[in-house]
Amino acid sequence: MLNESLPQLAGSARQMQQAWYADETEHVRMLQAQIPLDEQSQAKIREVAAQVVSQVRARADEQGALEAFMREYDLSSEEGVVLMCLAEALLRIPDDETAEKLIADKLADADWESHLGKSSSLFVNASTWGLMLTGRLVQLSQSTQNNFRSVIGKLANRSGEPVVRLAVRQAMKIMGHQFVMGRTIKAALERSRKKANQPYRYSFDMLGEAALTEADAQRYFESYRDAIAAIGASFDGDDIYSAPSISVKLSALHPRYEHAQRARVLKELTPKLLSLAELAAGNNIALTVDAEEAERLMLSLEVFAEVARAPSIQQWNGLGLAIQAYQKRCWYLIEWLAELAGESGRRFPVRLVKGAYWDTEIKLAQVEGWPGYPVFTRKVSTDLSYIACAAKLLHHRQAFYPQFATHNAHTIAAIRELAGDRLDYEYQRLHGMGDDLYSQVRAQPELHDACRVYAPVGSHEDLLPYLVRRLLENGANTSFVNRISDQNLDIDEVVGDPFTELAGLDSIPHPQISLPAGIYGDSRVNSDGVPLSHELALEELQAELSSSLELPLEAMPQLAAKLKTNHSQHTVADPAQPQKVVGYVANATSEEVAAAIDAAHQGFTEWDAVPVTERADILRRAADQLQQQQAHFMALATCEAGKTVSDAVAEVREAIDFLRYYAQQAERLFGQPEEMPGPTGESNHLRLAGRGVFVCISPWNFPLAIFAGQIAAALVAGNTVLAKPAEQTPLIATAMVRLLHEAG
Repeated sequence: MLNESLPQLAGSARQMQQAWYADETEHVRMLQAQIPLDEQSQAKIREVAAQVVSQVRARADEQGALEAFMREYDLSSEEGVVLMCLAEALLRIPDDETAEKLIADKLADADWESHLGKSSSLFVNASTWGLMLTGRLVQLSQSTQNNFRSVIGKLANRSGEPVVRLAVRQAMKIMGHQFVMGRTIKAALERSRKKANQPYRYSFDMLGEAALTEADAQRYFESYRDAIAAIGASFDGDDIYSAPSISVKLSALHPRYEHAQRARVLKELTPKLLSLAELAAGNNIALTVDAEEAERLMLSLEVFAEVARAPSIQQWNGLGLAIQAYQKRCWYLIEWLAELAGESGRRFPVRLVKGAYWDTEIKLAQVEGWPGYPVFTRKVSTDLSYIACAAKLLHHRQAFYPQFATHNAHTIAAIRELAGDRLDYEYQRLHGMGDDLYSQVRAQPELHDACRVYAPVGSHEDLLPYLVRRLLENGANTSFVNRISDQNLDIDEVVGDPFTELAGLDSIPHPQISLPAGIYGDSRVNSDGVPLSHELALEELQAELSSSLELPLEAMPQLAAKLKTNHSQHTVADPAQPQKVVGYVANATSEEVAAAIDAAHQGFTEWDAVPVTERADILRRAADQLQQQQAHFMALATCEAGKTVSDAVAEVREAIDFLRYYAQQAERLFGQPEEMPGPTGESNHLRLAGRGVFVCISPWNFPLAIFAGQIAAALVAGNTVLAKPAEQTPLIATAMVRLLHEAG
């Protein structure tokens, strides 16, 4: 079923995968014990961080335009959410009519006036005034009352929505300019040399990710090659760590960058990355492989390790990796990287980030029904993990050149305390963000002044995914970027010592973020999925799949034995391997169909009299049994229906969810009498009941989920059922009917 061989995991690699769904409380406590900071050191860190925050606040009038804008419109405000939605949507709306409708919908009702004059930044106030006028314009253009009370209203009316559309699109371009270093690598390099930018180092990121076609991947590959050549030509020094560098996303270099395509990815993507690494080595600059979603971590590491071992770049110490502290695996990942560095004789630049896909990781785990989350459910736990991982990177400086990407004053102060007198590390920040914070950090020699700017390069059309991540990260009201200049917050609260905060928690996992199994609360249990990029889960699944089917199987009408019908059977073959016989099927005769209808009518009254709670419990038992036999039904779905493994997981889970959902709904709808009007207007209290015999005919494309779902709905409502499977998948249907009978 799983045709590709799995990598053999041992040592730190196995520990890394075991930590994917580690118990959050135990993992956080382990990390706490690993941090070499006593109470005196922690107090010193708080003091230094508070001093930095005070200095930033004292120079609030000098804050960067974009930071000021995002502080005013953080994502706790309706207007901030509107702006994020608008930014996300306008960049990919091709036609004017739709853009105008979106602007009318999003801008008309927001309370822009409440923000006017709130900020000391001219940029923010000008933006607020423009948005406020835009909102008024759209409101007035939709109103049937032509009561324009000001010259501005009349001007707005004359201008019309197309003017608004152009103005808002231009505003998005301006916002993009704040986030993007330049439209081209040449423009970005020139901007990096301007006076205010000169003190910083730069890592350039060519915007573009998740290639969908080979043409996309080749275009991104060429843009990386051109950028490496341009960056190399701009630098004539010898120190690779002070030189400008390039950041590369592997998902931009291959259209099928996923674990299911592991063999293909290793064969096709590894040479591409090696080619870029060789070019970077020839130009004496570093190349950092950017972080991706948790599902892709192990695949990224396999590609990275193969390139690290390549003889052609053995004398070059510029191959770097970005790692995410919000992943529970990060601690063990550092150990794995240290071992790889020792094995390959390298020193890796390692960019430690907190992580940009948190909400995606949480939602994906819930949707897929995974055993737990790959990330922490509290920000404070991520902050602690970052400090622990920073300490580990600094401890292994023979293996790493640590690069700490953070906009948090407490984290910066903690790193300085952990680093001691050695200055062979650097800070990193995002272009357009953290300017005011790092201007203060760089002004204090005791905090270390080496700072690299992560600088995206590309047109505003390519900005969308990056822009939305930055807005989500730094526009949230819990973001340090937002809190640092909020004069209403006490400095100690802004500094946010994670050691103190964790000590005051009743629960380490966030109490409002249940495990994926519990996302529906008390109403029903979420079905369990299989994380198909988790090698340890795949090892277990592979063993279960290989032993779950004893072929050939057999399917025949329910009453065939009773009626002693002689059937001719036909063969069921595996669609992917037509020579492989999966089983044999006998189709019902007219006599058997008639007998089945009679039996269903005869059984209806008795079945309808069974209390709905008992019928619901039977469905729940069936769901539990189906969950226990997940591998068996997955194997059936792949062999008989030709499903992929991922589709087979989804098929079984949907069937389980149907059974549990209909059980819950039946108890809700059938458990209490309903008030119904009588023929003369009086009220009668009637209990819902079954209607009779139902025929359920399932389609071929969902041979288990829809087959089980419609049967379950009819049965739990008190009806009897005649089930006819799709002619292509009778074996799956037979197995499901058998399971339902066993459940009662």
